[in-house]
Amino acid sequence: MITTNNAIVTDDMIRQFKEEGYFIIEKALAEEQIEAMRGELGGFMDAIHQKMDEEGTDSLGITHRNKRYFIPHTYNRSQIMHDFIFGPIMQEICRATLGDNVNFFLDQWVVKSAEKGMSFSWHQDSGYIGFDHNPYLTCWTPLDDVNEENGTVYLLPYSHIGVKTRVTHIWDEVTNDMIGYFGDDPGIPVIVPAGSIACFSSVCFHRSGVNTSPNMRRVMLTQYSADRIIDPLTKKPQISAIPFIKDGEVINECYPIKDPHDIG
Repeated sequence: MITTNNAIVTDDMIRQFKEEGYFIIEKALAEEQIEAMRGELGGFMDAIHQKMDEEGTDSLGITHRNKRYFIPHTYNRSQIMHDFIFGPIMQEICRATLGDNVNFFLDQWVVKSAEKGMSFSWHQDSGYIGFDHNPYLTCWTPLDDVNEENGTVYLLPYSHIGVKTRVTHIWDEVTNDMIGYFGDDPGIPVIVPAGSIACFSSVCFHRSGVNTSPNMRRVMLTQYSADRIIDPLTKKPQISAIPFIKDGEVINECYPIKDPHDIG
């Protein structure tokens, strides 16, 4: 596992990304930025609980109350999150992996509750998209120290499975997970301090374990694509296709910040 103490993407990291589908930057975020992002999470979780209460349910898609949470679309509901998602660290990572033209695709909190946070099945992020597309980039940024006890992510390098393309996934009707790998390889656990960033391709298989620790495990996941990912049936962008970098230059402007409870 290649790591560095600086928020700089090295040639070795890019080589590993191309050959194995991932690389890791340790301690990329300053402590004050980590604390600021942690402070934003409460409002987003309150919004999810409110929606669950309104609908009389304990699950919304792959989110399950007091077990695990997937909370998307924070970029225009929090200035702090906006500044991270479009900030200099992500600019550097995106240019290094995707090139001079980058679109913002998706952001979401990925939270596992203390002592009973659910696992997440083997999948490719591309497995959640029902049509062929060029692989995109996932940046998995834990805001807590992560390890096997608190449900870190496990990565399956390309060389372990021999697959570098999207495969058909099967829907699990109990968890609502999409599952694309059923083999015995346990994968490589990402064991890093808070503020590190695991960067991997959307066709790199990964999973996460159960959180058996006494504390929440909080992660901010951001995704970017070189191409606009367009649904061939609707001719509309799949999730988002917001221009971020064009011809090497950052072009995004600050989007209107809404109430974090507005989850529409």
